[in-house]
Amino acid sequence: MSAKGLKLAQEKMRQAGMGPAAIDAFTYYYGQLEGGATGLIPESDIEPLRDLPRLADIDVSAKEAADALDKTVMIRLNGGLGTSMGLDRAKTMLPVRGGQTFMEIIIAQVLHARAATGARLPLILMNSFRTREDAEEVFAQHPDLRVGDLPLDFIQNKEPKIDAETLEPVTWPADLDLEWCPPGHGDIYTKLYETGLIDQLLNDGYRYLFCANGDNLGATADGRIAAWFAQSGAPYAAEVTPRTPADVKGGHIVRRRLDGQLILRETAQTAPEEMRFFTNGDLHPYAHTNNLWLNLEALRDVLNERKGVMQLPLIRNEKTVDPRDPASPHVFQLETAMGAAVGSFEGATALVVGRDRFLPVKTTNDLMVISSDAYDMAADAIPRLRGFDEGATAPLVDLDPRFFKTITDFQARFPAGVPSLRSATSFTVRGDWTFEAGVKVSGEVTLEDKGSPATVSAGSALR
Repeated sequence: MSAKGLKLAQEKMRQAGMGPAAIDAFTYYYGQLEGGATGLIPESDIEPLRDLPRLADIDVSAKEAADALDKTVMIRLNGGLGTSMGLDRAKTMLPVRGGQTFMEIIIAQVLHARAATGARLPLILMNSFRTREDAEEVFAQHPDLRVGDLPLDFIQNKEPKIDAETLEPVTWPADLDLEWCPPGHGDIYTKLYETGLIDQLLNDGYRYLFCANGDNLGATADGRIAAWFAQSGAPYAAEVTPRTPADVKGGHIVRRRLDGQLILRETAQTAPEEMRFFTNGDLHPYAHTNNLWLNLEALRDVLNERKGVMQLPLIRNEKTVDPRDPASPHVFQLETAMGAAVGSFEGATALVVGRDRFLPVKTTNDLMVISSDAYDMAADAIPRLRGFDEGATAPLVDLDPRFFKTITDFQARFPAGVPSLRSATSFTVRGDWTFEAGVKVSGEVTLEDKGSPATVSAGSALR
């Protein structure tokens, strides 16, 4: 191990106020990096999942659902800035439907579930050092959100970016904040341990933890799943859903041939020459939603045994220290995935859920769909795809990234709101198009590049 690089990184973390468990976790993953670990999972080492339990087949009573939900706490990941869409604040602060932000909708979902079931159902955010202030502004508007003396949030750790040549902490005087990065959402487990939050939850009578991304409005705390999980006796369950063309590059749960253990495989853990297997929806039919259920007692036991270091597979993320400057020094960000903890629990399982529980917004394509009239939203604040019960699927949107990639460009080209997509199958836009009010899209529609800015006039019907 590069003793100098590690020592410098550890000291830098201490000076920044990181705790012993955070430094121990970084030390573990730094050792993997220095040893040449790439985290790659060969196709020959795994086999696809088949014959999984399905949410559609779950039969529990309303009382069982409410009782299980009362023992459940929800943690939502809120550390992302949405930089891929040009944002410089928490993505969950982005207006998504009727002027409401992701976070406002999530809070409405939780408050409705409490009122409907009588469950305590705490909502806790895992913020990053860049999103805490945004979250506190929202908390101030919802004094009824807090449950007992539980915190409304905690801040994930940060770690130094590592110079790819020297394996020492990178220095970047032009912007000292860029010398740091979050350690991936796998850090949630270290934070639960070092803050003592997991013990507090157990002492307060909670037994189940539901974790999900902050940009997935389908990830509600469903009492049916909570009851099924409680009755299963499993220490861990991941929600998976049948893959669509929009999911081919997303992670999926697989079974390790060596011992039958379930593990998570992400794009970054797949060699380029094996991406043909990774993206094959017939071979790997389920997408990992990152909606996770954990038994708090089982999680506490693993964390205590490992002293807060979950020993998850390393994701060696190669970047430049300034993401906007490709000429800036190359760095390694040492990251882990929250869902990779599936490999830490013997007896872990997965549950097949509908697409309605997996509505991630990673691009403006996704944002356009969830913002459109392809979805309705009732009093429970849960977006529901029109015709979903009859087998309808969400339209596939593909906007020209040259003109629609950032939120600023997206909003400028839809000044009166996005077109109607309730009758659309797919919508592809090439070129610089601006859309006036009342545009309707039906079936499969492609707008070709005109070579210069063009406008779709108000009330147009695109077929």
